[in-house]
Amino acid sequence: MKTLTALRYLQDLWDEKAAATLDEPELLRYRSNLFGADLRITNFGGGNTSSKVVQPDPLTGQATEVLWVKGSGGDLGSIKRAGFATLYLDKLLAIESQYRGVAQEDAVVDLYPLCTFGVNPTVASIDTPLHGFLPFRHVDHLHPDWAIAMAAAGNGREKMEEFNRAFEHSLVWVPWQRPGFELAMMMRRAVRENPRCDGILLGGHGLFTWGETQRECYLNTLTMIDHLGQFVQEHVERKGSSIFGGQALQPREDRKNIALELLPFVRGRVSQQKRFIGSWTDSADVLRFVNAKDGAALAHLGTSCPDHFIRTKIRPLFVPARAADDTATLQQKVEASLETYRAEYAAYYQKHREPSSPAMRDPNPTVVLIPGIGMFSFGKSRTESRVVGEFYTNAIHVMEGASALAGKTPVTAVPQAGAAAPCEAFEVYTNYVALPAAEAFRIEYWLLEDAKIRRQPPEKELSRRIALIVGGASGIGRATALLAAERGAHVMIADRDLAGAESVAREARASAGKEAIAATAVDIRDRASIAAAMRDTVAHFGGLDIFINTAAIFPSSPQGAIGDAMWSTTLDLNVTANYLLAEEAAKLFAAENLDGSVVLTSSANAVVPKRGSEAYDVSKAALSHLVRELAVSLAPHVRVNGISPATVVKGSTMFPRDRVIASLTKYGIAFDASATDDQLRDQLASYYANRTLTHQPIEPDDCARAILFLAGPHTRCTTGHLIPVDGGLPEAFLR
Repeated sequence: MKTLTALRYLQDLWDEKAAATLDEPELLRYRSNLFGADLRITNFGGGNTSSKVVQPDPLTGQATEVLWVKGSGGDLGSIKRAGFATLYLDKLLAIESQYRGVAQEDAVVDLYPLCTFGVNPTVASIDTPLHGFLPFRHVDHLHPDWAIAMAAAGNGREKMEEFNRAFEHSLVWVPWQRPGFELAMMMRRAVRENPRCDGILLGGHGLFTWGETQRECYLNTLTMIDHLGQFVQEHVERKGSSIFGGQALQPREDRKNIALELLPFVRGRVSQQKRFIGSWTDSADVLRFVNAKDGAALAHLGTSCPDHFIRTKIRPLFVPARAADDTATLQQKVEASLETYRAEYAAYYQKHREPSSPAMRDPNPTVVLIPGIGMFSFGKSRTESRVVGEFYTNAIHVMEGASALAGKTPVTAVPQAGAAAPCEAFEVYTNYVALPAAEAFRIEYWLLEDAKIRRQPPEKELSRRIALIVGGASGIGRATALLAAERGAHVMIADRDLAGAESVAREARASAGKEAIAATAVDIRDRASIAAAMRDTVAHFGGLDIFINTAAIFPSSPQGAIGDAMWSTTLDLNVTANYLLAEEAAKLFAAENLDGSVVLTSSANAVVPKRGSEAYDVSKAALSHLVRELAVSLAPHVRVNGISPATVVKGSTMFPRDRVIASLTKYGIAFDASATDDQLRDQLASYYANRTLTHQPIEPDDCARAILFLAGPHTRCTTGHLIPVDGGLPEAFLR
């Protein structure tokens, strides 16, 4: 291996001082985390690392060799010690005696649990034998774009030999073979036949490197990837602006506005079977590809690396947009393109399915490419939608590199061909070689891949749902935001108090993760401000499923009476603002054409007249009827409901200290003037509770549970309804 001084793109981040404190398994975790932190080295969830460690057998106490290898579904960037599977190496190697050939190789996987060392629940991945049968103590299998570009090039083997000469390496080529026991046998054979090799390039797949110490393995891998980067990038730079056939059109100046108008529409159309969270990017790499002359043809050819393909499906949807297309025209083109995409996907499934194949999965794309605009990507979470986009960006880099490596003579026999797929099964375009459709199907509908999907934990009640909660900085809104996050929703917390909304967002991220929660400012009296909050929700998550408003005002004055201006403000905030909010939310629901839910916050005061709160009571009575009116006008796809709580003192911005004291005085309740705000609120809440049948104070969490009951899947046939959350107020009973 050449010395580390030749690095150009990557950086040696190994800390000898930190490494000196770690045992072998922790050094493996450390090495893995360093690789996983750089998307140029490997993508999210992709690749495997391993170490063969001598440990005492827990039963015999004798020294035994244990294979530590990344477990199924793990991510190198975040993996912990517990994320590695551990297997007795001798038992794993003994499986070879049971191996009956590639046709039965999947049956071998059932033997991996029998090789488990210790009480380790981490499931060994399909790549386990690829590490175990290589005669090296530490092994890395990664998917850097530069390596896959060469592995997916029509002249990849020829270019690999050129690379070896230029950088004094000894990579060996192994033709395409689906990951599994057969590939492990092929790799072991390649190393035996080439004992001086320093890595393996898997046709259409990825890179294997190794070392006899953790540090040596890290340096060898880092250096190999950087050298591949230098080699491929030199070819890309030579191509210059002619890459992908040159540009057919320029990025649109208005692309962000168009993208945010399109995103809910596209999300709705690809969410016919199950809802997705959406992302959009107009990165330079993406725009160069979607705007290129060869972009559509390359996109339709499909991806090469299995890790890319699993995330991005067999191919993305490429919409044939033009520079002058308006939003309506683009929507029509999306609809037409989706119809074709689904038909092609169904034909792909029918052509390659076998009697044992799982049922056809969602025929909708997870990646949508639109010239001039960029890329939309979709997943079950905000994180996954971003990662899907990152994977397709990796695929773009691969196609770019493979195209740049093209020689002067046409490709007649691709080096990826082998026992798994003959030469004629591979399609080549501008020197890029895609995975054959039959091989893609064998991976997508692999029973072992299906088993991995089934092992995933069940989704939460509000998973895949996007909730916009107005008034989320305090009180009922805060409790609703936290509970929605806990139940799996993606939540936008909106409030005029942006600092308060951001504080609640930080709380919510503890249960939902940092990418599932966002905050924005809103003035609910201003339609433009409301539209901007909706737009922020789309920009973060792709659309809207649940709209909730808890913001309101209770007018008061030191004199005990309110003037005309306050009366008007109360009706504006408590009635008109709810109408404006619902109307703007309805635009998003209509664009998506998915079932949606609106929950507004009324009050027991809507049906209980009281002296001194006329403006508030009248506004809430109007809001209760607005719920019914909206339920009619937004049917059948949008349900509109509300809650009618009795007075909620805890956490409410409607109860500053002076109002609490005024209320205690009004009701003749003695209080300690030196008591804290919370103590005074508790005293007032107890008074209100004693007026109810249950004698329970109404808390924000009680209201939040009712709101999310109405917003969620358990009330799909309920609309135009208001649930009392009042502890039992006979005077508020239905009348």
